[in-house]
Amino acid sequence: MKLSQLFKLAAFSVLTAFSLVSTSNTALAEYLSSEGMGGNYRYELWQSDNNNYYLKIWLREASSNSNPYRITRQFSSSRDALIHFDCNYAKRNLPECS
Repeated sequence: MKLSQLFKLAAFSVLTAFSLVSTSNTALAEYLSSEGMGGNYRYELWQSDNNNYYLKIWLREASSNSNPYRITRQFSSSRDALIHFDCNYAKRNLPECS
């Protein structure tokens, strides 16, 4: 092999390895999906790129600039997250509440 071919092969290998490493460390983005309120609380429903959802919950009177009262665990669907809010914070009497 010529020296130029070895150089190209080495450069290609380094670039490939770098792209694999940088791709695995890419941060997931989060998006505000919806907002609402119930009972003495209000919420923001957030969705991540990997389709997980979570809620940021505040007391209804809290300032919009304040830290959330609670941030929930992740849910696999927006429906599950909103049922969690309705049952545990809004105190709605739904069939899904147990």
